[in-house]
Amino acid sequence: MADPVVVAEGLRKSFGGVRALRGLDLSVPAGTVCGVLGPNGAGKTTAVRILATLCDPDAGHARVAGYDVVREAGRVRARIGLAGQYAAVDEKLTGRANLRMFGRLCHLPRRAAHRRADELLERFGLLEAAGRPVGGYSGGMRRRLDLATSLILRPAVLFLDEPTTGLDPRARGEVWAAVRELVADGTAVLLTTQYLEEADRLADAIAVIDRGKVIATGTPDGLKAAVGDRLDVVLEDPAAAGRAAAVLHALAGAAPAVAGAGRLSVALPAGGPRLAGVVRELDRAGVAAADVSLRRPSLDEVFLRLTGRGEPVR
Repeated sequence: MADPVVVAEGLRKSFGGVRALRGLDLSVPAGTVCGVLGPNGAGKTTAVRILATLCDPDAGHARVAGYDVVREAGRVRARIGLAGQYAAVDEKLTGRANLRMFGRLCHLPRRAAHRRADELLERFGLLEAAGRPVGGYSGGMRRRLDLATSLILRPAVLFLDEPTTGLDPRARGEVWAAVRELVADGTAVLLTTQYLEEADRLADAIAVIDRGKVIATGTPDGLKAAVGDRLDVVLEDPAAAGRAAAVLHALAGAAPAVAGAGRLSVALPAGGPRLAGVVRELDRAGVAAADVSLRRPSLDEVFLRLTGRGEPVR
């Protein structure tokens, strides 16, 4: 695996009496997507702001693209891109004019800014719309243009804060494709998102933050495997749900959830019972099952198991 281009060790940050970060550690290799998930108030946004040099930590240290985010903030800023939830482009200007303006704001010479604007317009499929005011762009086009502006200086690290919020599935797919191209070229992406499907599809690794610390890291599949499979049971007689729940509780060590009339679901611990054993214990309890199945949990279920809370973002 590539060397880490983002490294955070022991980050701490408080705002008044609120401790936002309590010793956060994070490592992101070059050319990968790291999905950062966390409930409301978990510290996710604070961590990203520190890594992007928008605020300083109280303790700990972090390096981005080889530079300290506090002592060498200017060097870090020259090597990162940042795209927030909402497009930061001027709707009255054309797409081309927006990119040229951002190039000049990044201190590129005029010719270099014009050349870079055309390169990015082509890369993001916006050449045909380049001469039109951005106010007439679709949501997906605006997000692609916003991504393009964050890449003016060819950043080593791109911070994406909920890049597809409010977009329809087609526009979301366009942004996903653009992110994959960036990563293929070696850019590291730190992604926060409210769509866990997005993290599942894009992220090479996921860091789950809760109460100011990273509580779990791994690939999406690795986290799902670590949490354990789910057991789903459909009963022939919904009236037997009480007896079935008692059996499943004994086997899994946790009370099953009711997923509908005569439908129960429970998370199994690693190395939990096999299907044959579940069916045998249900039979012993006089419970007839129409269907018994194991499935890998979704990332949503992994998140809930790890944090015990329902909101994955902010």
